[in-house]
Amino acid sequence: MMHGYDKFFLTNVMENLGSAFDCAVNKFEIPAKDFYEFFLISKVAEHIENGNPKYIAGLSGLELTQTIFDKVGIKKTVFQYPNFERTKEYWAGWILSYYQWHSNMTFASIQKFLSIDTILSLYNPLHEAPEEKFIEAADSIIAKNFCTKPTKLQLLRKAAGLTQKELSELSGINLRTLQQYEIRLKDINKASGDSINALAKALCCNFYDVMEI
Repeated sequence: MMHGYDKFFLTNVMENLGSAFDCAVNKFEIPAKDFYEFFLISKVAEHIENGNPKYIAGLSGLELTQTIFDKVGIKKTVFQYPNFERTKEYWAGWILSYYQWHSNMTFASIQKFLSIDTILSLYNPLHEAPEEKFIEAADSIIAKNFCTKPTKLQLLRKAAGLTQKELSELSGINLRTLQQYEIRLKDINKASGDSINALAKALCCNFYDVMEI
């Protein structure tokens, strides 16, 4: 899967967005859902998604907050303040960055189906769990909110009596990618012809049976 920027920068982005949410909510008393909107409106989210060097490596968390404020016209000056704990708002921004990079969804798309308030509600017990646990929870919530109708791929796989892992091994399609196709986090209609052919062959069906058409 192609990402907007190299994994080398991911920790920096996670820490900075975590600090930005923490600063906005706990220093300036801006509701998290409002700050998320400002993050999107300011285009800072888009710059991060696209790997703009300034936004993934050139700004600190507080500078990121100030940039967002400036771009949406909030007349506040961000300055260093003591923060001796990792708040739930910090965690929300931190894990949101991880999920966006991992899923390759846009921040705007994530927000449609997974609100920042929902992310905050997952702080307990997931803030001490591996990131993969959040991914599982987020994928489940998004899939439920996006569409309850099963994909053709999921129906075909179950009819063939295969687990996702088994189909992944038979087709050579990455398990994570396969899971995303099944819950519509990735559009299977945009998959390569080779990938769809491999799935169709593994499922003993027609090329077009796999696609959502």
